[in-house]
Amino acid sequence: MRMALRRGLRNWLLAKDSDPSVRLRVLRDLLDRPADDPEVVRAQREIGRKGWAAQILRGQHPSGQWVNPGSSAFELYRPKYVATNWRLLVLSDLGLTKKTPRVAKAARLFLDRFSRSGDLGGRASEVCIAGNSVRMMARFGYQKEPRVKPAIEWLVRHQKRDGGWHCFRSSTGTLDCWEALAAFAALPDKMRTPPILESIERGAEFYLDRRLFREGPSPYRPWFRLHYPVHYYYDILVGLDTLTSLGYGEDPRMRPALDRLEAMRNRDGSWNMDALHPDSEDPVYQFRGPFYPLGLEVPGRPSRWITTTALSVLKPAADTPRSAFSQGQSGMNCRGPGSNRRLRDLQSRTLPN
Repeated sequence: MRMALRRGLRNWLLAKDSDPSVRLRVLRDLLDRPADDPEVVRAQREIGRKGWAAQILRGQHPSGQWVNPGSSAFELYRPKYVATNWRLLVLSDLGLTKKTPRVAKAARLFLDRFSRSGDLGGRASEVCIAGNSVRMMARFGYQKEPRVKPAIEWLVRHQKRDGGWHCFRSSTGTLDCWEALAAFAALPDKMRTPPILESIERGAEFYLDRRLFREGPSPYRPWFRLHYPVHYYYDILVGLDTLTSLGYGEDPRMRPALDRLEAMRNRDGSWNMDALHPDSEDPVYQFRGPFYPLGLEVPGRPSRWITTTALSVLKPAADTPRSAFSQGQSGMNCRGPGSNRRLRDLQSRTLPN
């Protein structure tokens, strides 16, 4: 169903200075314009030629990578969050595919290096890398690539008994580990085999039973701040977007998180981007090596990207009676002391060269 937008908000999202990726999402996902609509065609054509994607592509080395002169798996991943891995994730979000030659070159380089390093379903795999890799490669159009399949199978095998995932040794999952579900959401329906469908159902129940933010005894406020790019971090909009993409947008257990999201809305109908990652209040959260935030918009100000995503997750819930959302309205975002998987930066493991 087409979403009703305030005129001022709609004009702001579709303004000439709005990024073409935002305009495409608004026209296609919120206003339900068909693929052959002239404005949709124009916005699609401009992605990679104007705006954020074009700016990222301009910084690419001729050999396909960004930032570093070398192209080992380590150099494609670090420094966070500006090396090739992180820029490819953003380009996949913005709507580019392998039809763009520069994207194809970088994607082939990525697949070659990370399949050799064992991060795509091999011994070195972690949920964040494997999940993010599957998600962006599926969006680029490489979902049937032989080097992607082992990562998909690895994600299914490493789901915990409670339905969640965890980047470290643990008998239980954590909400902070969402990348597997997001990867499955990016797969075409025809590729969702019975094991994948079962994994999706179990994973969705893991999040819904916890209302997308209830974990552990103590509040963790960054989950109630909105960010983009998200890299491998979690917040309520990440959870809402992932579950909505999987078809759970009308589930009553989404309401507590949706209410939190609506409470963050500005008077003009927009949402701010609250911070760039890393955004952490964990006292033991540290990095090995330098890091550089990657941003498309200004923190603390209204964000067209965040606003479009928020409206997208509210759209399917708009037709669901609030009486269906009566269960579990109270409580703050919580997490246990052992759930912060970002402790990976304290570990000695590095991506292989």
